[in-house]
Amino acid sequence: MGNLIAIAVGSAFINNVVLSQFLGICPFLGVSKRVKTALGMGSAVVFVITLASFVAGLIYKYLLVPLNITYLQTIVFILVIAALVQFVEMFLKKKMKGLYQALGVYLPLITTNCAVLGVVILNVTKSYDLLEGVVNGFATAVGFLISITILAGLREKMEYNDVPRAFQGTPIVLVTAGLMAIAFFGFSGLK
Repeated sequence: MGNLIAIAVGSAFINNVVLSQFLGICPFLGVSKRVKTALGMGSAVVFVITLASFVAGLIYKYLLVPLNITYLQTIVFILVIAALVQFVEMFLKKKMKGLYQALGVYLPLITTNCAVLGVVILNVTKSYDLLEGVVNGFATAVGFLISITILAGLREKMEYNDVPRAFQGTPIVLVTAGLMAIAFFGFSGLK
């Protein structure tokens, strides 16, 4: 149990996928203008990464390894992720049209989000068993959710600030993300 907690804390805070590993930057910067949209995107990413970790772990352990075709892992993982994102997209389009429209082009980008593929490959690289891989995937996605929500909240507050003209728009967002990365670096003392 202690190992699972260490994996979860490490994945969510210490090795935060966005602020430490710099994976998933496109949706992190693109969908973080409003907290509501950021929460929707973060929730979709939590679902996709957690499920992708589980399904990819099963396929890797019970199909690729026994057949000695582990060299196909990247292609198989991409197909699993694409199928899961398609499922999420269809669900949101049917049940949550407002969120579906708010996410726009960024929802299909979860398929190509390197954070999703990175987590699944990291699970194999670190030789996590199925439960450890799912915990790692879930915690990594929660770390993404926390990061994107914090950035969205800060961006909403910055709209009312007097930002120097040279820093308005993307520059202040990048500075803010950099400061968040420094702040999350403080969690490295938890090891």
